[in-house]
Amino acid sequence: MSTAGKIAVIGAGIVGVSTAIWLHRSGHDVILIDREGPAAGASHGNGGVLASCSIIPVTVPGLWKKAPGMLFSPDQPLFLKWGYLPRLAPWLLSYMGHANEATVRRRAAALAPIIGDSLADHQALAAGTGAEKWIVPSDYLYLYRDRKHYDGDAFGWSVRKEHGFDWDVLEGDAFRAYDPVFAPDIGLAARLENHGRISDPGAYVKALAAHAEAQGAQIIRAEVADFVRENGRVTGVRAGGDTIACDAVVLATGAWSKPLASKLGLKAPLESERGYHLELWEPSVMPRAPVMVASGKFVATPMDGRLRLAGIVEFGGLDAAPSRAPFELLERNIRAAIPGITWKKTVEWMGHRPSMADSIPVIGEAPGLAGAFVAFGHDHVGLTGGPRTGRIVAQMMSKTTPNIDLSPYSPARYSA
Repeated sequence: MSTAGKIAVIGAGIVGVSTAIWLHRSGHDVILIDREGPAAGASHGNGGVLASCSIIPVTVPGLWKKAPGMLFSPDQPLFLKWGYLPRLAPWLLSYMGHANEATVRRRAAALAPIIGDSLADHQALAAGTGAEKWIVPSDYLYLYRDRKHYDGDAFGWSVRKEHGFDWDVLEGDAFRAYDPVFAPDIGLAARLENHGRISDPGAYVKALAAHAEAQGAQIIRAEVADFVRENGRVTGVRAGGDTIACDAVVLATGAWSKPLASKLGLKAPLESERGYHLELWEPSVMPRAPVMVASGKFVATPMDGRLRLAGIVEFGGLDAAPSRAPFELLERNIRAAIPGITWKKTVEWMGHRPSMADSIPVIGEAPGLAGAFVAFGHDHVGLTGGPRTGRIVAQMMSKTTPNIDLSPYSPARYSA
């Protein structure tokens, strides 16, 4: 759109809210529509790390050999609701088919421009909104038992190095001097600087949405059922039984994007990757910085008044109730990582990450309907990449060319 218009953004998570703010700053009128309101899903429950270095997908080489054993071990962070397997199988075969070196490198090259400068992207997004107070610059550490354990991830670290990431390796006494709270059998940390954390993700995204509303954005709580078309162009959306007129639309509903994407002619291989978090309120000790404990593949992030443990991959669709085993695993893992830790109360959460079969988000204009844009599929890095994604979409809709190659994210690759 070369001139200002009215744009409906469907989805009020971090991607949708970021898009709304950048569209408003570009001079557009914005309607933000969400069936539950801002930050109701993964944007509330994520791990809270601005994980710029997280360009490596879950589907690394060798996963085929490890996955079966992980599924049958209560101490591994991979779970499956077996009754969902028949429905999951076609997507899962495609997903696992990407567990190779070439796909890892392709995904890393696609993700680095979106998440590689996340702290600065969040600071730019939040400037003047009142949400700045929740952005905390910090290190980000990957914790290992020893040098051999760390060397087992050499391929991932080499790919990060290729994309400009640097880190320090802290071993033994050097790691204890940095942060003495962890168990003696965690003997090595890879420390990356220039990362960050959000001290309350839900409050942060709600504050951003409130700022957008104060600046003139309209927030509507309703479920969008379809798009209104005229002469091959979107002219509105049908939501809550009403028709909302608009000049263009952005679909940013995360793991729930597939049905509406299909109405745009996209056969997106999207699946819910169910994630869990466990919050320990008023813990007796707090890590100095957010950490990824490599042995359990979980993140421990200091937040306002609590320590949030997040991780786990469970496949079971959008409708099944949470499982107990992931919460129990997170508690066992933190007790092993920080012996003697105590806390006043525990809060549990389960939500849905939008996982594409190729682990690359879908960002851009849908080929089947002019003025219809999509932005979803960020799996574990939605919070990290939300601000940059929103800015890219706003630039595209304002006919400004972003300074990155957009072809990896093209919706056309899934045109039905």
